Amino acid sequence: MFKHVLIPTDGSPVAAKAVKAGLELAKEINAAVTAYYGLDPMPAPYYGDGYTVDARAIADIERSARAAGEAVLEKIAQQAKAAGVPFKTLMNKPATPYDGIIAAAKKCKCDVIFMSSHGRRGIASLVLGSVTNKVLSHSKIPVLVYR
Repeated sequence: MFKHVLIPTDGSPVAAKAVKAGLELAKEINAAVTAYYGLDPMPAPYYGDGYTVDARAIADIERSARAAGEAVLEKIAQQAKAAGVPFKTLMNKPATPYDGIIAAAKKCKCDVIFMSSHGRRGIASLVLGSVTNKVLSHSKIPVLVYR
């Protein structure tokens, strides 16, 4: 069956439930897990009259985002260790979240992606988009969606 599971997370409570279920699945099938956290790219925002945000402020925001991602991945690492699941992490700054997930699966040679879905419907889905739907439609490996 599956030997290496990619579990992407955004640190949300919904994703945390999928992480727990993904680790349980990996333990049951004796698979390794890679947890993936994609950092949002920081566009250079402009404000009236051509002023930009100070580069140091952007660096501080990026440092804070990286620390938050590391904290999320560390918590998952502790859960994996407690479950006895072989585990590693990957964090990067992809162009888009779904591109990052698919690229992470390919880079780590995962044979399945196990991810959550926030379950947005209607207008919310159109406005906010669905990372899960994009992964489902672009991935060349199986995607298990936990709801």
